[in-house]
Amino acid sequence: MAGRGRAVVRLAVLQQLRAAYGIKVKSGSCRGAAATQPGGKVFGISLHSLPQSVVPEYGSIPSFLVNACKYLEEHVHTEGLFRKSGSFVRLKTLKSQLDQGENCLPAALPCDVAGLLKQFFRELPEPILPTDLQEALFKAQHLENEEKNTATVLLSCLVADRTINTLRYFFNFLRNVSLRSSENKMDSSNLAVIFAPNLLHSSDNEKMSVNTEKKLRLQDVYRNLSWKKYLLLNLLVSVKEGEDEVLGVSTYTENLTDCSSVSKYKNKLN
Repeated sequence: MAGRGRAVVRLAVLQQLRAAYGIKVKSGSCRGAAATQPGGKVFGISLHSLPQSVVPEYGSIPSFLVNACKYLEEHVHTEGLFRKSGSFVRLKTLKSQLDQGENCLPAALPCDVAGLLKQFFRELPEPILPTDLQEALFKAQHLENEEKNTATVLLSCLVADRTINTLRYFFNFLRNVSLRSSENKMDSSNLAVIFAPNLLHSSDNEKMSVNTEKKLRLQDVYRNLSWKKYLLLNLLVSVKEGEDEVLGVSTYTENLTDCSSVSKYKNKLN
């Protein structure tokens, strides 16, 4: 979509969110994707500047994320996956190797790769879910089902297409982890607790290092992140009453598309 057309759609989406759902979004929430930059660094790099791999049905996804998720899917039965911390020394070594372009994941331990994945998200220069949209997404989850779905899809139109693809890919991975919760003890609620502060950080004060993450969970300050856990839980999975199956990736990740999806609501956007 051309830049001018995207700007028109963005304005229409903002007006519809405000008029129909009372959701206001701060300016600057719609950011384009930056061009991929040369170099092999993985951590602390803008999402859109990382080396990419093309994944069927998802498009371009950061190569590290693809490799880490594929590795962890082979070890998805591991009890306490993502909850149990890896070795700080091993994580530091693996991180350095990855930034130098080495293929070190196959020989790593599952808990260490899980730790790297959390570190990858919390060291992004900006959270994968834009800060300006987090409050709006939270408000959308309190609407009635149909309105919630529509408002969330509209909000997704304010996010760069490549970011949406990455979210869809990662949330589908987390869904697969939660489906094996009888073995790994990591259901959707546990995953939300773990990933909320990493995916939804809004300031340097909320970015947690490997050393402080475990301590922070035990402190009262962690309660301030409860709304973020709630938001992420709603975005991760949807469980129908009376059914055992986790209907994963929720309506959010099932409906995430590029801004062209707003055409579904063309008649409303005046």
